[in-house]
Amino acid sequence: MRQTPVVDDIMRAALELFATQGFANTSVRQVVEAAGVTKGAMYHYFESKDDLLFAIYERILSLQTSHLEEIIGRGEPTAQTLRAVCVDVIETSIDFLAEGTVFFRSAHMLSAPRQQEVTQRRRAYHDTFSGLIERGQREGLYRTDVPVGVLVAHFFSDVHYLSHWYSPTGPESKVQVAEQLTDMFLVALSAESAGRSVLPGTTTTTGVGG
Repeated sequence: MRQTPVVDDIMRAALELFATQGFANTSVRQVVEAAGVTKGAMYHYFESKDDLLFAIYERILSLQTSHLEEIIGRGEPTAQTLRAVCVDVIETSIDFLAEGTVFFRSAHMLSAPRQQEVTQRRRAYHDTFSGLIERGQREGLYRTDVPVGVLVAHFFSDVHYLSHWYSPTGPESKVQVAEQLTDMFLVALSAESAGRSVLPGTTTTTGVGG
């Protein structure tokens, strides 16, 4: 969607209202009054309140997708590329923490076509992310004893949980958090992690008869 001052005002007002009183409890009238625009102006850009919720998340997803493509396009080694992608996902998720929080809290209320579009676009992103892990597995960098889908879910579960604990006014900056979470994920992902102790006093083995 083309960004204009009117669009920005409407989305900002919608975000604040959805965050404070919930998507279901917010009316179009409240959004346009808070944005200082007319209903006609809003409907020029958004067909419904549903479109507003989608647009809030679409802005994040589009940004992260463009960053993903740019990082991969650099042609750097796999480990360096995956690390840069992980850091970017976390940093941009923190930059748009309010938007992500509002969306995931209310996503189940989206219309079926919008939910399908979100699912398809997120799957496309995850497929590319998975492809980097698979490339690293072929290069002997990453463990192969855990399904790629589980590894991907492990990383993004940390990203989605940010809204439950991270605060911009807290002791750690987004850069520190991004580096820390990325480091922990990459250590767990490394080929050397396969076969390490998984419970106190127990170990896993990968060899026959080990």
